[in-house]
Formats: sequence, C-alpha cells, structure tokens
Amino acid sequence: MSEDVLILAIESSCDETAAAVVRNGREVLSNIISSQIDLHTLYGGVVPEIASRKHIEKINQVIEEALAKAKVTLNDITAIGVTYGPGLVGALLVGVAEAKSIAYAAGKPLVGVHHIEGHVSANFIEHPDLEPPFVCLIVSGGHTHLVIVKDYGEFEIIGRTRDDAAGEAFDKVARAVGLGYPGGPKVDKAAKDGNKHAVEFPRAKIEGAPYDFSFSGLKSAVLNYINHANMMGEEIYVPDLAASFQNAVVESLVTRAVAAAKEYGYQKVALAGGVASNTALRQAMEEVCSQEGLKLYYPSPIFCTDNAAMIGVAAYYEYQKGSRAGWDLNAVPNLKLGER
Repeated sequence: MSEDVLILAIESSCDETAAAVVRNGREVLSNIISSQIDLHTLYGGVVPEIASRKHIEKINQVIEEALAKAKVTLNDITAIGVTYGPGLVGALLVGVAEAKSIAYAAGKPLVGVHHIEGHVSANFIEHPDLEPPFVCLIVSGGHTHLVIVKDYGEFEIIGRTRDDAAGEAFDKVARAVGLGYPGGPKVDKAAKDGNKHAVEFPRAKIEGAPYDFSFSGLKSAVLNYINHANMMGEEIYVPDLAASFQNAVVESLVTRAVAAAKEYGYQKVALAGGVASNTALRQAMEEVCSQEGLKLYYPSPIFCTDNAAMIGVAAYYEYQKGSRAGWDLNAVPNLKLGER
C-alpha cells in the first residue's frame, strides 16, 4: 500500500482565514475556518484592507489549530497547498506568503490552487463515487460558470455570466430591501415565507450562447420594482420579493445546467460555490435531475462557502499530477479557470 499523502491547505481569498489537513484527497482530518462576517456586516460588504489585516492576525492560529486537530505535525505533511487566485489581492497575498514560508522552512513541496477548482473539488469530500467527467454549475459571489469537469483539475467552460455573478445579485438585492449582509443566506431565509410567483421578474437569454448567464437585467428589474413601489407609497412584502427574485435566479441556473448535461451526454451534475448552499437551488435541481434521470451531487453547506478542505482536495490531485509551484508563486486576483 502506498504511503498516505497529507496536504496542509491554506485559504485566504476573501474574508475567511482557513486551514485544513486532507488525507489522500478525500478524507478531511481538520477544517478550521475563522470567519470575518460580523466585522464586514458593519460596512454592508467585505472591506479588502480590513480583510487582509484580519488574515495576518489569524493565519498562524488557524494553521496551528488545523495541525493539532488532525493530530499531525509539519513533519507528517507531504505538501502545502494554497489558494493563489482569484480573489482579493491583499487577502490572497497573506495566504501565499504564509504557504511559501512554511514550505520553504519545512522543506515541503508547494502547490498553488485555483480557488474555483477548490469549489468544484469540495464535491469529492462527501461523495466517494463521484469521479470525472461530469457537468458542474459553479455559483458564488464572484463567479457563475457552467463547466464540464473532464478530469481532476481539467475544465471546459461552456457557459459563464456576461455581467453580475448570481451571488453578487443576491447581495445587491438583499441590500436594496434592507436584509443586510451577507445577502445570499438572508434572501434564502426570507423567501421561505414568500410566494415565488408574486412578481414575475425577467429571465435573460443570450442569443447564440444558450449556456451563458446574465443577472444585471434581473437586478435592475428588482431595483425598479422597489423604486416604483416607494414612489407610489406602496408597501413591499419582502418575503414575496425575495422569493420571486430567487425563483428567477434559480430557474436560470437549473434550466441551463440540466440542458447542458443532456446535450453533452453526462449523467452526473454537481453544484459548487457559496450559492450551492441555497435551499431553493438544491430543491429545484433535485426535482429536475430526478425527472431527467440525472444524478445530482452537492457539498454540505460548510464545504460550499470558502474553506481550506476543498483547497486541500484540489491540491492533492494537482500534486498527484506533478504540479509544483516555485518560490515565485504570487497572488493572481483575476485568475481565470483553466489558467495556471
């Protein structure tokens, strides 16, 4: 039996400082997350400078905790994996500098990980039967992609947003109706008490690009609806508005993901990214995939939002392919999926 591969993973792309130890790409021995949500809620969104400073404060602490919880030392670690993009440049730099320092001092290989590849890889943690190829819908605050996962770390993008990401639209609508930050979970919660057909908001279709997304028109329609109601002195029932907006987003996501799986001939569909924890999206995907005879996979909510366990999984498969980063590894805030 070959020796276990233990990855110490570091994630600091936005406002979570996280470290994890992952064994053989599928088993999470520890997953420590220090969240800054309470801090950024004061400002209605993430403040990059504050996020970077907080990462510096917390990063050693979460790494020590991750090693201790996994009952391993740095000597036991095979390689260090770290998110190097995309994300906030200052936040990314903290994690990259830390990972390089540890790898250099401990004499361990360094593996740079694409943050979105990490989100896709989160599906491997709890689904031992899931292996490429499959279709994956990646939905987060900064990204909305529809991809074919051809192999571990190998992607073909067949659809992407032309403007706002779905998660970004959730945040802006939540702010407009006074639900606050973070928008996704708050809209999801409010929508549970609402009628999703109360307001029929538009669903954008892009000519010649059936799998691309656009949410700016939907966001504008919601803001116009709010402004019109305010001008007319009409009261807005927030749960109805939240449910109607959410329904428009979910419908756009689900129809494209399922149509792509059928057209390209894949039986497996996965969800990834922070918005993959949205209950309406999960329910709608389950219903449609069941009707179409497709197998649906998605991570537990803790692995949907930013965490280091998913980075450890992605790093393992990159490590197995022979991918190594040099000491010149740098933060790449606008790193595209598929780039290295």
